[in-house]
Amino acid sequence: MARSVADLLWEMLQQAGVKRCYGIVGDALNPVIDALRRNGKIEFIHVRHEEYGVFAAVADSYLTENPVAVCGTAGPGTAHLLNGLMDALKERAPVIAIAGDVETKIIDTSALEEINPYRLFDAAALYVGRIVNPAQARAVIGTAILTAVTEKGPTVISLPGDVAASDASFESRPITIPAAPEFRPADSDLHKLISLIDGAKNITIFGGEGCRHAHDEVVELASRLNAPVGYSFRGKQWLEHENPLAVGMTGLLGYGGAYQAMHDADLVLLLGTDFPFSEFLPGDAVKKVQIDINPKHLGRRTAVDLALAGDVRATLQALLPALSQRSGRGFLDRYLQQTNDFEDLLQHYVEKGPGIKPIRPEFLAATVSELASPDAMFFIDTGTACMWGSRHLRGGRDRRIFGSFSWASMANAAPNAFGAQLAYPGRQTIALCGDGGFTMLALGDLLTQVERKSPVVQIILNNEMLDFVNIEQQEAGLVPFGTNFKNPNFARVAEAMGAKGIRLEEPGDVKDALAEALAHRDGPVVVDAVVDPLALSLPSHVPFHAAKGYTLSLAKQVLNGRLDTVIKTIEHNVRLV
Repeated sequence: MARSVADLLWEMLQQAGVKRCYGIVGDALNPVIDALRRNGKIEFIHVRHEEYGVFAAVADSYLTENPVAVCGTAGPGTAHLLNGLMDALKERAPVIAIAGDVETKIIDTSALEEINPYRLFDAAALYVGRIVNPAQARAVIGTAILTAVTEKGPTVISLPGDVAASDASFESRPITIPAAPEFRPADSDLHKLISLIDGAKNITIFGGEGCRHAHDEVVELASRLNAPVGYSFRGKQWLEHENPLAVGMTGLLGYGGAYQAMHDADLVLLLGTDFPFSEFLPGDAVKKVQIDINPKHLGRRTAVDLALAGDVRATLQALLPALSQRSGRGFLDRYLQQTNDFEDLLQHYVEKGPGIKPIRPEFLAATVSELASPDAMFFIDTGTACMWGSRHLRGGRDRRIFGSFSWASMANAAPNAFGAQLAYPGRQTIALCGDGGFTMLALGDLLTQVERKSPVVQIILNNEMLDFVNIEQQEAGLVPFGTNFKNPNFARVAEAMGAKGIRLEEPGDVKDALAEALAHRDGPVVVDAVVDPLALSLPSHVPFHAAKGYTLSLAKQVLNGRLDTVIKTIEHNVRLV
């Protein structure tokens, strides 16, 4: 049998390091999937929803730093890929989408399921290639692979079924993936940085995802400068652990001394962060240096006094030999103490948790963090799961904490955990799921986990509410509306689908129930945790507009006959007031 374009596709993807393809088969993709079967070296992960498959691929790709494929057939199947590819773009995951396309003879005739891939994927992909002639195949496939791997993000190969089945009249060539180049600022810019550091009495470091491979260098820099180290949510897993200078996070999820340490400093070093909430960053009274591998990030969130394009690790390795150890820890110790003091606030509902019903989500998250293995991987749904996860899931050198932190899509945690489990079989994977997100996307593909006996632990924060939206409405001064819904008993649903289900209603059962869930290895677990819908968290800094809006919302709720709800909210969070 002659080699087809589809055969060439899988050969090149396999050479580039692709080990898995997530998706759903169908019409335009049939020749592609048949070639995948013949190839036999890339595993096909049949999911129930293409979006679930892409979220799984994003975590798989992000964690392994290897390219992962996804696929969807023409029209609706490709459209279902879009949201997950947006997440891959924001999280910089090299995901390669194979989009089935209508036959070439009917392109641009408004045929059934026809859609222009360039328009559809324009916002979600670094590169989109449409193969309408077999002679294009090698160039388009190679460009998609190299773009995804070297620029770290999603690409799309749109492939009509008739072209996929066509003969490939040329030999494939091995894909050569270049090693990441050494990328740091010029020496002249490093000298400017050294001058700013030398001229500053008090320095604070704030790091993000760009510190992924620079933990030791950041801690060494902070130690020499006696500088507090704050971090974004994406930076938490890289900078929190084994860091005696850590002062927590800023933003509405913030805790500890990070906010104040940045605002009281003479100089703030922004390392590999594109933190989007500008109101929490210091203004012009504080000098700022930003180092980022992506020049487009420089100065777009806040004005900076020095913008440096470069990899954080390579930059710090070049910088550190020029810096000597500073004396005097007064500034650092002040914010370490502030962080320790805030810890008392964080721990109140954790320590009191066994005696409070409904279950406090702080207590739930802190307990799973305590019980989880040192190399556990945590996946967090967008919403209040982020509030509790950011504050109570503790990082470690071998732990991972991941979510849709830059795109903020609902329903990411369960598929993320599934993809991670396939990438690291047997390693503890834990999804902290909102009940809205779980019913939106995760419930159907629980069957996929059951079929594969994937030991993924899904902990559902069951409060029968889009809780974070409820809070957002109150911060805007609105009376909460349209956020409540009715849930089933998720444990019984899980059991009916073949998974292990645990219903958790009593706070005294939390530790034993979570230990049982984490010990279960024969397939997925769903822990249906009925948590307090009125639980709130207090950030270390509350912007005036948020406080004003929340106060206004409470007043409106009283005027609308919701005094009981207001009183209960205060009672349930009295320690935070």
